[in-house]
Amino acid sequence: MKILILTNYANGLYLFRKELLQSFAEDGHEVYVSLPPDENVDKLKDLCHIIETPFDRRGMNPLKDFGLFLSYKKLIKKQKPDVVLTYTIKPNLYGGLACRMKKVPYLCNVTGLGTAIESGGLLSKILLGFYKISLKKARRVFFQNMGNREFMTRNGIALTNNVLLPGSGVNLSEHIFEEYPTEQKGICFLAVIRIMKDKGIEEFLAAARRMKQQHKNVKFCLVGEYEEETRSLYEPQIEELVKKKIIEYLGHIDNVKDVMARSHVIVHPSYHEGLSNVLLEAAACGRPVLASDVSGCIETFLEGESGFRFEAKSTDALVKAMKKILALSTEERRQMGIAGRAWMEKNFDRNIIIETYRKELKELK
Repeated sequence: MKILILTNYANGLYLFRKELLQSFAEDGHEVYVSLPPDENVDKLKDLCHIIETPFDRRGMNPLKDFGLFLSYKKLIKKQKPDVVLTYTIKPNLYGGLACRMKKVPYLCNVTGLGTAIESGGLLSKILLGFYKISLKKARRVFFQNMGNREFMTRNGIALTNNVLLPGSGVNLSEHIFEEYPTEQKGICFLAVIRIMKDKGIEEFLAAARRMKQQHKNVKFCLVGEYEEETRSLYEPQIEELVKKKIIEYLGHIDNVKDVMARSHVIVHPSYHEGLSNVLLEAAACGRPVLASDVSGCIETFLEGESGFRFEAKSTDALVKAMKKILALSTEERRQMGIAGRAWMEKNFDRNIIIETYRKELKELK
């Protein structure tokens, strides 16, 4: 079978779906991937055929986006795939519509609703109408959390063709359990987030400032890359906190699991998620988590057993959660990490996703 994948980011596909690509190859399928060119594309070249399709992942220019739709139509006509898999917002919308018009079977994966829909208003209504058209003829629409699925079906989208997946799952062989580190030199709170408002960067930085004033035995570590649109806003703040030794900033790194292994608590203050890969990997590593009380985060841990939730967009709530986990003993924090690993093994093994896609492809033959 010839499979065409439409996605928006090479590194995301590699980090969270390389096992799926490998399974397609093992099953004898021919895989082509269409995505914007960047420095991460080479990571995929041993797993599939690459088709570079330039587009702005976050831009809202209607003319450019219409150009993406035309590109997808031409690509489908040229490649003649047996099935198309789409991931993320623009590939789902424009790729899904192109597939529907070309009458090619397609499977869509809704990896999150995105800021435009979450914010409401006219743009949200327009996008929801677009989704209704683009996803209507999909053979399957995968949602990564119950909240997203309920929201979309309430708006008349994917009423009869939807399935709930445990996000992208986590590779439990790659993300092994790591013994809880000693706390003799302090307790490290780690955030692995893109540096943008909707990922909770403002709350994390504010919480670090406040906690450092009150607790001398805590450390704060930040991993993530800047968004060019807001770099000028957040870079000076982060540089100031680094100089004052309030946080340690590591920038963008691929091997996050090594940093997680050295940390004690993983913090994820995001405003919205599809299903947080950071939290899945943190739990797989055996670390307790603090996470926003939103769909896409709350599914990844057991409240009070492997982590604590807190109100999104609230520095006060985040600080309260940090103090709550600090009030536990070292052994209690260690046991929370063990419970998190068990939760991953039971519910979030990446092989669940692989077998789901295999089943869908078999039904196409």
